[in-house]
Amino acid sequence: MVADRIEREVVIAAPVERVWQELVEPSFWLGEADPAGARVEEGALLVSEHHEYGSFPQRVEKVDPRRRLSYRWASAFPGEEPVEGNSTLVEFTLTEEAHGTRLRVVESGFAALELDEQKRRGAWDDNTGGWAQVIDEVKQNAEKRRG
Repeated sequence: MVADRIEREVVIAAPVERVWQELVEPSFWLGEADPAGARVEEGALLVSEHHEYGSFPQRVEKVDPRRRLSYRWASAFPGEEPVEGNSTLVEFTLTEEAHGTRLRVVESGFAALELDEQKRRGAWDDNTGGWAQVIDEVKQNAEKRRG
């Protein structure tokens, strides 16, 4: 049986405001898509485009500036808008630390995906590896960004 959630966290040597700016940067969400006019706000539907993987609509669920950001996406169902049965919930939490910001990401809902066990495992495996890359990219960008 596949685990229902992926959890990752890292301490970034940058203030909360700088890490938050990385998370709400439209290019963070859109992959190869044009970020012009995109806004990360509650209810927004942002579509990430990737030549190799397809398009992934992401619905922003909650924005609590500099603290928490969450969205739903159907990562195992390219091109489909996130709905019950095809989507997982991704939650970013930022916490101020003595030497920077703790960024925590939790993606949950894999057990409810309407997929056979092998495809559910594939989705979990793909996203587990993907979050390591995403967190590393946010860390690198926030640590080198000024102001």
